[in-house]
Amino acid sequence: MKKTNVAILGSGNIGTDLLVKIHRSKYLHCSAFIGRNLRSPGMLKAQELGVFVSAEGIDYIKNNPKSCELVFDATSAQAHIEHSKVFKELNITAIDLTPAKLGPMCVPSVNLSDCLNEKNVNMVTCGGQASTPIAYAIGKTQKNVQYVEVVSAIASRSAGPATRANLDEYIHTTEEALKKFSGAAKTKAILNLNPATPCIDMQTTIMAKVENPDIEKLKPLLNEIVHRIQSYVPGYQIVVGPLVENGRIVVTIKVKGLGDYLPAYAGNLDIINCAAIAMAEEYARHWAEEGHSSHKGKII
Repeated sequence: MKKTNVAILGSGNIGTDLLVKIHRSKYLHCSAFIGRNLRSPGMLKAQELGVFVSAEGIDYIKNNPKSCELVFDATSAQAHIEHSKVFKELNITAIDLTPAKLGPMCVPSVNLSDCLNEKNVNMVTCGGQASTPIAYAIGKTQKNVQYVEVVSAIASRSAGPATRANLDEYIHTTEEALKKFSGAAKTKAILNLNPATPCIDMQTTIMAKVENPDIEKLKPLLNEIVHRIQSYVPGYQIVVGPLVENGRIVVTIKVKGLGDYLPAYAGNLDIINCAAIAMAEEYARHWAEEGHSSHKGKII
């Protein structure tokens, strides 16, 4: 199978880690790594890997619409609102790694195939990728999910400027995803930045108030969901539960990253990138099977 051309918009830590992951993909080829500063660490890494780089930002996509079939947008929620208009006009598929939530939310372990006909999918948030599959399993197996609360703790060093600038959007998007995938009447998301040294791995606790908690009914689907996640995020594991505490179902998971460009403790960033790659590779396989008749761009 020939590789599908993709571009990365955003040359920060997220974009650069995506680049390393794409570099070893069987299905994807990075045809353009796009940012604003050719001397930034990400740009230098791309050049080291022999990848074409541009400091033109979204203007590069406007001027070279056939350079790619898919764009990973790793900029900011506000920027993606403007970028999405360009992608739509040029008929380019977008995978949005910002919490802009313009397109349908994509959690590969839950709704990968449902997203294949969408042109702009949103990867929710790092906490959303970690927690919504668990919330989904709870929603599918328990009666009357009244409330779901998620508390994520991440290393302070893994929360860069873009993450900190989008904290409000992070909370709102994660809560919306929890409600959508679990069917819960109310949801709450909390993010703690832990300054400990050495840095902690990402840890997320999901608590759900349901009618008559049934752990035995939950376990089979939960195990299946975790197995699916581990197929693209090997460092994802349940460390506590599932158990019933004070009438609530409680599950705690830990995510250790692959350690590609980002440190292994930055599992919060790694999980959303791994999810985005899983979605992109599924697009590539799907388009290859379809003969690529409905897409612009080119395949190398």
